[in-house]
Amino acid sequence: MKRILIVEDEMNLQQLYLNELEQEGYLVETTSGGDRTIDRVKELSPQLVVLDLKSPDLGGLQVLEQIKSYDEHLPVILSSAYTTYKHNFSSWIADAYIIKSVDLEKLKGKIRELLSC
Repeated sequence: MKRILIVEDEMNLQQLYLNELEQEGYLVETTSGGDRTIDRVKELSPQLVVLDLKSPDLGGLQVLEQIKSYDEHLPVILSSAYTTYKHNFSSWIADAYIIKSVDLEKLKGKIRELLSC
């Protein structure tokens, strides 16, 4: 069973991702983000991370850099309500960029694609 770490500070979205991805057959862990994320990556060894760009304490792009410094091969999907980050050079080290939506089909499709490699 593939383990996915969801990094999301909005509890409703965190629960939505958890429910939907568990129904897809994934083992899902969650965290609210920031400086705790890299610790969770190290302790859980997920096969993929879905990372919210907005974080209450440490910015998502900083967290992305920490994750990729720890494990450059760990797939990370950036998740944001804003398209402006897509053009930020720092976001290009992510494996995918998904605009948040209550319809998770694009996210689930990208997860399947990245985990099938």
